[in-house]
Amino acid sequence: MIEVPEAFARNTVGREGEPGAAWLAELPGIVEVLLGRWGCRTDGEVLHGGVGVIVPVRRQDGATAVMKVSFPHPGNVHEPDAFVAWGGHGAVLLHERDDERFAMLLERVRTSTLAEVESKDEVVTVAGLINRRLAVPAPPGLPRLREQADAWEAQLREDAGELTHTLPGCVVDAAVATVRELGHDQPDVLVHGDLHPRNILRADREPWLAVDPKGCAGDPAYDGGTLLKSLAVTLVEADDLRKAVHRIVDVFAEAAEVDRERVRRWAQFHAVQAAFWGRRHGFRIARSGTRLERLTHLIGSVAELLTERTR
Repeated sequence: MIEVPEAFARNTVGREGEPGAAWLAELPGIVEVLLGRWGCRTDGEVLHGGVGVIVPVRRQDGATAVMKVSFPHPGNVHEPDAFVAWGGHGAVLLHERDDERFAMLLERVRTSTLAEVESKDEVVTVAGLINRRLAVPAPPGLPRLREQADAWEAQLREDAGELTHTLPGCVVDAAVATVRELGHDQPDVLVHGDLHPRNILRADREPWLAVDPKGCAGDPAYDGGTLLKSLAVTLVEADDLRKAVHRIVDVFAEAAEVDRERVRRWAQFHAVQAAFWGRRHGFRIARSGTRLERLTHLIGSVAELLTERTR
């Protein structure tokens, strides 16, 4: 039986409560069943992400792989569908799936991520190139981002009215305009949905491969916003914040071969969302106190800078 990492167990119970505790009690047995079904044996220390464990395994032919078992959650439903559509092009290969148990047998890659690369231009370029490769026709049955547009607008207006914040009205208005003008009319293109440097790992078959997709259909420029939001904390030491922010937009748009203005607008929308989220819930790396206040202020500044058109 595997040993569930203590930190993963603690975080799962803290987030999910009693259902999380019940699932954790079943998790070692689930892994044992799947090891037998897929003809694998464990081959290393159990790792974990935010919502699932990663079990290194060897298959009967000696090939390496990993088993990923996630807590049952609507956000994880379409992950295997995305891997099937990509077929290993820009993302890890899917070998087996058990949708009832939210489990997959996946290609094993390295544990080092794009977040460990020092050059921000290289980070953004690699993410843009991955984004371009993942932008394939979306299969039927995936959630469409356009279906979330009304909820996005309602939440923006609710947050702006209820929360104490320093975002100028024009910044919130620009985010709402993006939802109205871009959110309802998006192509049926498969997008990762949570593209950030920790979800791009070094590999042997290709230099970099994506993991942990949400699996949704929408505008390929959308993930330029998820990327920039994830990089916001690294901008705290930038000599020229305006230049650094717009540099990320420029580099991503060029590498991904998407419209620069759409990337800017989606990034601005994501930044406004994040600024409000921080005020309401805090962040994983800063739940309260002065650090949360500094980070929320930084993301608000990024949102204001992205409201400006530079060309």
